[in-house]
Amino acid sequence: MTRRSIALVTAAGCAAILAAVAYAPQVLRAQQAQAPLPIHQVPQAKDGGVVVMLCDGKTSMEVKGLKTGESMSHAQAVEVTRELMAQWQREHPNEKWQMAQTDESSQPVPAPSAASGADVSKPSSTVPSMEAGAKPPAKGMQQGDTYASFTDRDYKVWKNETDNFVAEGKRIFHSDKELGGTIGVSCDMCHPDASNTHPETYPKYQVQLQKVALLRDMINWCIENPVKGKAFDPNDPKLRALEAYILAQRKGVPLNYGKH
Repeated sequence: MTRRSIALVTAAGCAAILAAVAYAPQVLRAQQAQAPLPIHQVPQAKDGGVVVMLCDGKTSMEVKGLKTGESMSHAQAVEVTRELMAQWQREHPNEKWQMAQTDESSQPVPAPSAASGADVSKPSSTVPSMEAGAKPPAKGMQQGDTYASFTDRDYKVWKNETDNFVAEGKRIFHSDKELGGTIGVSCDMCHPDASNTHPETYPKYQVQLQKVALLRDMINWCIENPVKGKAFDPNDPKLRALEAYILAQRKGVPLNYGKH
């Protein structure tokens, strides 16, 4: 082999190595993006029931008499999640519970029980909406002229569409069936009116997921674990509506990504 041939082979080998090194991070990122969300291991049931765990991945209790594949009644699920939240509060006496649309410390709102005579199938609070009577910005005042040519009617249509989208998220948030749950638990039972979800703090590192998570990642994790359902596709209308509802409940709260 001539010196020229050796040089060409060496150069080709170096180019291949460089290409592989450059491509490796892309492959790693793709694998990480496609990796399924972690599923926490719940404690073993001691009395033949089903163990239900909160989204903290720690607080749990066994529902005696409930068999794998069976779903609790709404009233039973409310009582179970109420007991779980009481357990969490006993173990975290100094933790602040952030309620929807406020920064004040408060206790979770107890969900109604069937014994109270309240209609437990319907959520009790209203959904925040866009500012009523909001006027389109004066021409020339917006960033660029993107909205300069739109009318009052356009803004009313947009408001209606947005409010309906948020209302749909609220409906799903309060329905174990819409969430795809299998044990009767819905999001509102642990997070009344989306309380203590802190959407303004995302993206942030979530220990449960072992990665930096977006709000929708944590929603899916909760659906797979406490709710015991299947994660939604990132573009699923239900997931997008849930995200919209949770964000709407914290309207006016400053963004503070990464906060724990």
